[in-house]
Amino acid sequence: MVQPATQPAPQDAPPMNDKLTSREFRGMLAILLSIALATLDTAIANTALPAIAADLNASPAASVWIINAYQLAAVATLLPFAALGGVLGQRKVYLGGLILFVVSSALCTFSWSLPTLTVARVLQGIGASAIMSVNAGLISSIFPAERLGRGLGMNALVVGTSFSIGPTIASLVLSVAHWPWLFAINIPIGLFALVFAWNSLPLTKPGSLTFDRVTAILNVITFGALIFALSQAAQLGSMSSVLIALAVFLVGGAAMLKREAGHPAPMFPLDLLKRPMFALSALTAFCSFATQGLAFVSLPFFFEITLGRDPVQTGFLMTPWSVVVAMIAPVAGRLSDRYPPGLLGGIGLAMLCIGMISLATMPADASVLSITARMILCGIGFGFFQAPNQKALMTSAPKERSSGASGTIATARLIGQATGAALVALSFGISNAHGPVLALSIGAGFAAVGSIASGLRLVKKNTLIPRV
Repeated sequence: MVQPATQPAPQDAPPMNDKLTSREFRGMLAILLSIALATLDTAIANTALPAIAADLNASPAASVWIINAYQLAAVATLLPFAALGGVLGQRKVYLGGLILFVVSSALCTFSWSLPTLTVARVLQGIGASAIMSVNAGLISSIFPAERLGRGLGMNALVVGTSFSIGPTIASLVLSVAHWPWLFAINIPIGLFALVFAWNSLPLTKPGSLTFDRVTAILNVITFGALIFALSQAAQLGSMSSVLIALAVFLVGGAAMLKREAGHPAPMFPLDLLKRPMFALSALTAFCSFATQGLAFVSLPFFFEITLGRDPVQTGFLMTPWSVVVAMIAPVAGRLSDRYPPGLLGGIGLAMLCIGMISLATMPADASVLSITARMILCGIGFGFFQAPNQKALMTSAPKERSSGASGTIATARLIGQATGAALVALSFGISNAHGPVLALSIGAGFAAVGSIASGLRLVKKNTLIPRV
């Protein structure tokens, strides 16, 4: 009997080509730079909002749309761009998004009024959405399955670092320059990433399916209405606007699901969510990022109102969480190449739950060391979850649906964070004095649910749920 020319390597053998080629390295660098820009942009805009509002003579309520416009545009277009990546190829969607992000950053730089800046931020959110929708899919094309955790760990490192240093960069820039420079610095970095990406990103075959524009419009309406409702709730807007937006979300979502019934690659990844491993991973992601949203919105109030710390001290006390996430993420990514993501994620989110409980029950006279230890525990827990969970999402989906899986990762993150922020507002509405403690307690509950969902992946197989 003739033996095949190549034999598969034993399972315990070290992977071949352990290092990236020069082209793969440039492609990975471009991806990480663009993700850093998209993450930094959110943190920078949040910090600079008062300065921008004062310069443009905008009220605080109106100026919030500088943030909302970006988030709404990003979330509403994530899944359509992910679907487009499966049709045209992920590389084309990424490059188009990066070009739009650079151009819109220039428009933000030269904006002269709140309406012009808001429109530019919408375009910037669309560009960031295109980047984020195919980000994990491109990384899975660069790294083989046995080393995918390393690539996603590097991605989590960049996200964590960018999230932690964003406010610091904004403060430094504003101390020496006007707010438009916050957007201007995106231009050279974006162009640098574009040069590396143009000839370095892996080529993916265009899919055989066509892009359904009607479904894309329904998706934009559905998720745009959801984010608008959550934003209005988080800013204590009128109840009527929240209810109307939720009604639009439900009607639009029902119409979208009905139109895509039976589609082999639906824009809303219902086919993937029928896979227990994928569904549990998506639930784990949503719960963990909801916990993060609850924590990062409520903790500044908790430190300043409940613990009596000043804003400078609060800034330093918030830092350990993000810094530790950035340090732990690459380690967790490498561990996910050896151990089940369900185990790592379950342990990490259990630690996050304990950390959130310890913060909520912290005495008013807690020392800086005591607070820092609790924040480090939360950071370790969150860091252990992120990269392994992303790997679980990507590897539990078929290769031809990598764009849909990649879009799901970004969608779960952004909707989870928006949900967390809205629940903080609800907590303050229920009890203004104890709002931060209530929000942290709710966050602990989300982390516990996420830990259980992650642990269930150890006993579930990645098979389709049978139709009833």
